[in-house]
Amino acid sequence: MILIVDDNPDNIYSLQKLLESKNFKVDTAHSGEEALKKILKYNYALIILDVQMPDMDGFEVAENIAGFSKTKETPIIFLSAVNTDKRFITKGYDSGGLDYVTKPVDPDILMLKVKTFYRLYEQTQALKDIQQTLEMEVERRKQAQSELRSKVDYLHTLLESLPQIAFTCDHLGNIGFVNGRWFQFSDSENTFPQTHPDDRSITAELQESLESGKPLEMEVRVKKRDESGYSYQLLRVWPILENGENNWVGTFTDIDAQKKAEKEKDEFLSIASHELKTPLTSIKAYMQLLDRKLSLDKSCAEAKYVGRVQDQVEKLNSLITDLLDLSKIDNGKLGINKKVFSLERMVQNAIDSIVQTHDQSNMELYRRGDISGLMVYGDEIRLEQVLVNFLTNAYKYAAGTEKVIVDCSVMTDVVKVSVIDFGIGIPENKLSEVFEKFYRVEETSFDFQGLGIGLYICSEIIRSHQGTIGVESSAGKGATFYFTLPLNLPTDAK
Repeated sequence: MILIVDDNPDNIYSLQKLLESKNFKVDTAHSGEEALKKILKYNYALIILDVQMPDMDGFEVAENIAGFSKTKETPIIFLSAVNTDKRFITKGYDSGGLDYVTKPVDPDILMLKVKTFYRLYEQTQALKDIQQTLEMEVERRKQAQSELRSKVDYLHTLLESLPQIAFTCDHLGNIGFVNGRWFQFSDSENTFPQTHPDDRSITAELQESLESGKPLEMEVRVKKRDESGYSYQLLRVWPILENGENNWVGTFTDIDAQKKAEKEKDEFLSIASHELKTPLTSIKAYMQLLDRKLSLDKSCAEAKYVGRVQDQVEKLNSLITDLLDLSKIDNGKLGINKKVFSLERMVQNAIDSIVQTHDQSNMELYRRGDISGLMVYGDEIRLEQVLVNFLTNAYKYAAGTEKVIVDCSVMTDVVKVSVIDFGIGIPENKLSEVFEKFYRVEETSFDFQGLGIGLYICSEIIRSHQGTIGVESSAGKGATFYFTLPLNLPTDAK
């Protein structure tokens, strides 16, 4: 808005109409005192000020305006019909005016000056707004940096108080902070502790996590600086979002005692299983001889008891076999003897075995899918063990239902073998855990016996064949256990 200050109403009227015709907003004052009151109250882009006024002339008004911090930069154009002498024009500039126009006023010249000063005012305001925005942004960033420093200091304090080795690194893997325990294993804050030659590289594994953005968890053996041996540590590294990019926090947790306990447990299971296997084999042989002798006498009631004992011996034998397999898996010694074989033959052998051992069941076993002539590369005995496990579970957990289905389907590069039952099923929130070691579904653990290692062994067998294993189920709606095997035969086996 433009303020016109003149004690002559006719002058004000003509200037106001001229400016309003060019779409400028205009305010007016008829004296210096009135002008000063309005200037303190409103903001003006330009002041057109008459020099000759009673009580307070234009020069005095301009000097007062220059004394106000709010208005000292407001541009002023002096208008004068009398004081056209050079010294008056100089006085106008000295009192704060930016231009001096003599009357009679040339409208075109005046409008050019008004537009120029108005544009300068707008640009000045825009620069002030930008400056204010920048100052606010600088202040906001200062505050954010201060808060970030506080958070970092708090994080470092927490990491320093941990019993584990702790560190932070940026998205490039550069280590930023390490706590005091770090130096028990490394003599430099920029170097990871020395790892066992047979273990995976911490730097390489961390780099993969940094690139994928996924947390890292790995077991690794590291060496203390003042010791010759290595101890097991569980390394966990996870991302923390800071300033739009991931920074990382890592810890080494000592699990050496736990690993030693697991090793001792595995050794015990291995020894116990082997020691149990020998007398159990003898018991099984003697029971078979006794069964044959008693079977000759059709009237002997003890024969059926011998049959029940043999069933229990088989169950015990199966448990011991599973314990032996578990021990071999934990020690990386599970034997897998691969060769090309007929998948149809393996499936049929597993089915025959189940049907013979469950001949008292009223459940029907159906086949779906034609795989005759299909050859695969793997350990036939171990894969049959997986399918027998699936079928045994189906007969156990779907007892009383009408049927079990074995479905075989050939896809582009894999063959899929599924066992479908219509029994009690598994809750959907438990499906991801059924192949874990010693896991048993809570809802069935009291109703059905078992150690919870059969499916874990199956998953390890399929993994060693580069296949996949899985389950689809929901509570009360049966379950489908399946595994897949690759169809690509090795070159020397084709």
